[in-house]
Amino acid sequence: MKNKGSILLTFLTAVIALSCDLQTDKKLPYLGRRQIANGDTIFHTIADFKFVNQDSNYVTQETFAGKIYVADFFFTSCPTICPVMKTQMLRVYERYKDDPQVSILSHSIDPQHDTVALLKSFAGRLGVESNKWHFITGDKEEIYKVGQTSYMVSAVEDPTEPGGFIHSGAFILVDKQRRVRGIYDGTLSDQVDILMSDMDLLLKEYD
Repeated sequence: MKNKGSILLTFLTAVIALSCDLQTDKKLPYLGRRQIANGDTIFHTIADFKFVNQDSNYVTQETFAGKIYVADFFFTSCPTICPVMKTQMLRVYERYKDDPQVSILSHSIDPQHDTVALLKSFAGRLGVESNKWHFITGDKEEIYKVGQTSYMVSAVEDPTEPGGFIHSGAFILVDKQRRVRGIYDGTLSDQVDILMSDMDLLLKEYD
């Protein structure tokens, strides 16, 4: 019996070790279209962009070089889901504000109203640092295009809707190679919990 017990203990130890290894090796999926070229898989990536943030500085893909970031789409006068989204994104900000590998990018879908000065005031009321959380404005059609074709979310004007727009409440997780690794409902706290857990997992890929 003692020998059988030792064998069972050894077996259980091996199973637990294997389970830990599998969890350690777990990686997030790559979302979006992909192509095969010369036997290599080319994943969907965020296209080049150039917008202006709350400090009147240009924000491009180079701003996020060497970083993972979370993107969303909003407008400051939104009377529906945006306040909830900002409360949830503040959770992300507070958790990672001291991690230089993490940034946040919020695109205004109402750039005519959301001027640089207004975005500066908005960020100030939230109490966030502009080098960590960029609120950007720019050409409306370019913002809509990058939303639909790069981040795979929708944003359209609709005068019948509260605030005059329909837009996604998604938080999009982007890795250091500009690949989309997760999309989450930014209005739900449990989804944002998953996002932050996935962010930790993604950061481990770069350890």
